[in-house]
Parts: sequence; structure tokens; C-alpha cells
Amino acid sequence: MEWPDEYQKLVNTMMNDPRVVIDNVVCATATVVRVNSARKRGMLLEAVQLLTDLDLTIKKGYISSDGRWFMDVFHVADGCGHKLADPALLSRIERSLGGEAASSSPDDNSHDGDVGGLAGLTALELTGTDRPGLLSEVFAVLRDLECNVVEAKVWTHNGRIASLIFVKDHDSGSPIADAHRVHRIEVRLRNVLRGDHDVRGAKTTVVSPSMTHSDRRLHQLMFADRDYERVSSNGASSSSNALVSVQNWAERGYSVVSVNCRDRPKLLFDVVCTLTDMEYVVFHGTIGTDADRAYQEFYIRHMDGSPISSEAEQQRVVQCLQAGIERRASEGLRLELSMPDRRGLLADVTRTFRENGLSVTRAEITTEAGEARNEFRVTVTDGQLPDRRVINAVIERVGKDHLKLKEERASPSHQKTTTLREEAAEGGGGVVGLLGLGNLVMRNLYYLGLVRSCS
Repeated sequence: MEWPDEYQKLVNTMMNDPRVVIDNVVCATATVVRVNSARKRGMLLEAVQLLTDLDLTIKKGYISSDGRWFMDVFHVADGCGHKLADPALLSRIERSLGGEAASSSPDDNSHDGDVGGLAGLTALELTGTDRPGLLSEVFAVLRDLECNVVEAKVWTHNGRIASLIFVKDHDSGSPIADAHRVHRIEVRLRNVLRGDHDVRGAKTTVVSPSMTHSDRRLHQLMFADRDYERVSSNGASSSSNALVSVQNWAERGYSVVSVNCRDRPKLLFDVVCTLTDMEYVVFHGTIGTDADRAYQEFYIRHMDGSPISSEAEQQRVVQCLQAGIERRASEGLRLELSMPDRRGLLADVTRTFRENGLSVTRAEITTEAGEARNEFRVTVTDGQLPDRRVINAVIERVGKDHLKLKEERASPSHQKTTTLREEAAEGGGGVVGLLGLGNLVMRNLYYLGLVRSCS
């Protein structure tokens, strides 16, 4: 097919430094961020990671990356769903995506927030079989070993647990560098994680905090632990609420990945992170939302340029993407703890959870200026929501002024929407008439503002 003059001009002129354009006029409900640059490995994840780390919601997106160039457009909003109005934030986005600010590559697993806030701490990576009360035991061991927990993130999924815990010495406030002490911490925690029934093994490792982007590293730990292998207690395969399909488009040499699931913050990051860590390259894609649903479609290849080669590999991609989506899913009631930090605080609070039959499915621990600001997702041991009387008893014991139940806002009702393929078949947007790679690219170029509508 013949490309318009605008497209050829783009090929000739946009191969050097990234160009970032932020538009607050063209869309009534979102701020539009356009990124054009030379293509490099991980560029898409780097852009999505930066926007996600700023707590922005990506409501819509168009990805076009082929040959030597990368052209993306993102419709973003703040946590309340509003357009971005803060000039400082807009400037930071433009400078960071444009490469002027200190921004990290996804391949080094770091970002500004982690490195700046975690310098001078000792980082622990934990994986193992989840069980009721496990987190309480972990924090009790760290208390006994004179380790203060400064920050931590804990994910559980499919019977497995992964955690990043950042600690310092209780007395000196310094990182823990003594090799014998580090070894003792690793052994004690590994024994706790192993328990009596961990047939797949438990791992505890001390790593450098400067090399860890926490969310991506948790995905990697879960992936390495094979949490995507879905086997229930009776040996049958379990199901997922995330609908994922993978098909090969032999004529063009692409594998087409489609995702249909409940929308939530950081969903696009989780999907792109999973594909990147499985060493697939996204060449084209479209992201959309409708009410509480998210629809994503990606045209991918291996790093060597080949598509997915077998049904077994297709099934593995489906399982890994479903796991990547579910790890951050909101299971359980949300409890927020805010109080002055002290030695053994986490051990005491999580012991109270355990004694009242609560299991922690996710946790995020932070400490700011001596104040503990922690968030827990809790269920009862069978995975169901706890009775409010149990929650009230826990709150009463910890302290009403410190532990609070955060009510979730009701999600919008589901509305009927067409899939990307249905939209293409219907000629949606005046750009696409028939489903095909050329049409997809032309459609994305239209939304990138590089060509005019054909209608």
C-alpha cells in the first residue's frame, strides 16, 4: 500500500530524540499525551511505567511501533478521572518521557520513587506457599532479628506469596551489611516460608534496593515461582475472570493478543510488563475502556521477529497474562493503618489479624517521618469477605483512631461495547473499513494526529 506524505515525513524526521506533545484541548475527558521516538527495546513499558508511577489512569491508547520508530498516544486522567491541570505535573511528564529528566529503563527494574526513598536500606525478596498467618510469622522473625521494616509490598496469588521487604538495623538505623547476620536472616525467613508443606520450595534473597522497581519485580518473582500454573486443591484447572485469547495472523507474521477484563488502575502496566518479561515485542495495539470494562489488543512477536509457534505457547501466554492481571486484583476488604511507627508494630497488627481469622492477600507498607502508613487487603481463611463484626473487633483492638475500614466505591454498571475486531468490521472511527495491519496502522496514525480521517 502507498503511505501518505505525512507518514514518510515522520519516518525521515522522528528517528532521533523523543518528541512529547501534551494536548489538553482535543479531548473533553482526558489529557492526550503523544510520544514519537526511535524505537528501542522496552520503550512502551517505559512510557506506561512512568505514567503509572505518577498515579495516572490510562483510559485509551493507540500503539504503533514498527521498523525503527515508536509512535504512541495515551488518553490519561488523574485518580479522580479528571484531566490533568497541574502545570508542574504536565512539565514533568513531558520532560521524563522526552528523556530530559532522570528516568530509568524498564530493563534495570528501577524508578525514581524506589531509588530515592529506599537508599540505605536492605532489601529482602521472599517467595513461597501462602498460608493463614504467614505474614505475621515473617514480621515476627524480623522483629526478633532486630530488623525494622521501613517499606514492603506483598502480593498473593494462586496459593503463592511474593514480597519485597526493605529493612534497617533497629539500633543504628543503618543497612544490614554483616554477611553472617544476612545469612541468619535468610535462613530464618526461608524456614518460616517453607513451613511443613511447601513442596515447591521457598526462596529468600537479599538484593540491592537500587535495582528494584517494586511492582515489576513482584511480577517477575511470581512468574519465576510459576504462580500462573492453575491447579486447584482437587487437581482440576481453575478459571479466570480475565478473558485472554491469542491467535496467529500468519499472513503478517504477528500473534494477536486480546484482553477483556474488569478495568482497574495499573492494568495496562501489568499486561505490558508481563509481555515484556516474557520477551515479546509489541508492535501495534489499541487500548480502550467502557464503563468498568477494559479492552486491549496487541500485535506481538518474539524478539527475533517470529510469531508464537505452538498452541502450547499460546496457552502459556494466556495463563501468564491472566496471572499478571489477577495479582493486583482487589480481593478482600481494605484496611488502612496510620500511627506512629514502633518496633514490632507490623508483627503485632498482623498477629491480631491472624488471631481473628483474617488472612492478608495484599499489603503495602510505608513509613514517612516516623509515621506508619500501611494498607492491607484481608479475607477470612477460605477467601471470603470477613464478617463486619470481626473487622470491628480488630479495629477496636488495634485502635479506632489508627485502623480504619475503607469502603470501596461502587463500580459503574456495565454497558455493551464492541470489541476491537467488531469495531474494525463496522468501520468504526472512519479510518478502519476492514481488519488488517495496514488499516490498524492507519487508524493509529489518525489518532496520533498524523493523518486525516478518510470519512
